[in-house]
Amino acid sequence: MRNRPRRRAAVRPLRRVLSAGVALVLVVPAYGCRAELTPPGAPTAWPAAQARHWQWQWQLSGPLDAATDADVFLLDPVATTAAQTAELRSRDRRLICQVHVGSIRAADPDASRIPAVVQGSAGRRPDSRWLDVRGWDALEPVLADRFRLCRGKGFGAVAFADADGYASRTGFPLDFDDQLLFNRRLAQLARSLSLSPGLLNDVPQLAALAPDFDFAVNEECVRLNQCAKLLPFADDGKPVFHVEYTGSTDDFCVTTVGYGFASIRKDRTLNAWRQACPLP
Repeated sequence: MRNRPRRRAAVRPLRRVLSAGVALVLVVPAYGCRAELTPPGAPTAWPAAQARHWQWQWQLSGPLDAATDADVFLLDPVATTAAQTAELRSRDRRLICQVHVGSIRAADPDASRIPAVVQGSAGRRPDSRWLDVRGWDALEPVLADRFRLCRGKGFGAVAFADADGYASRTGFPLDFDDQLLFNRRLAQLARSLSLSPGLLNDVPQLAALAPDFDFAVNEECVRLNQCAKLLPFADDGKPVFHVEYTGSTDDFCVTTVGYGFASIRKDRTLNAWRQACPLP
């Protein structure tokens, strides 16, 4: 009986050591590991709780680097093979296909399906033409098949490129409301085909379209001093995938990570090279 207090006294320091060790094991990894992300589904889900934890890659040229340390890949659905998307999906990568919805190129496989009456002035890309987005009946079947190609190859989301023709000289009298209606129709069409819709640029309409879209992709909001206009997405817990083509990540990451964006530095060719901003 007299030895019991000594045993308790000996046990207490041991318990303190063990407790401190357990605390250290629990705390240390929190500084070195990224948050565990929910695996994607179809259409791709973007949980608001994970909005500040995405790393992404945008690659449209060169051999695909599937080993890039990114959770989200924005890719060309024509150039990307089903085998490549299967490999990425096996590692729980979220896949976004980029579809040009407001322009057409003569070299596009489906160019012959676009009536000449809805083809306008020269577009941004070489050998491309702007489309009259008011001609929904003519464009919807072609765009639907482009979206189906994405879905068939395993993409769970689609980003709409050239969805801002109203702000350019398209050859048609397009106005702000024409573009809004077209972009909302696109979002509905994508959802009907089990794809999560995202908007690429079109900054002046972001606030109006935020309820209709799941994510935004933006080019150079820091250089153009437009980042605050993307907050309707970020404030609602929706991802903003942002890229700068000039400047140092040491400079622009401070701004964009503070806004809650997933930011990277890329070459304009959008090959495999990238520099990612650190996660908060």
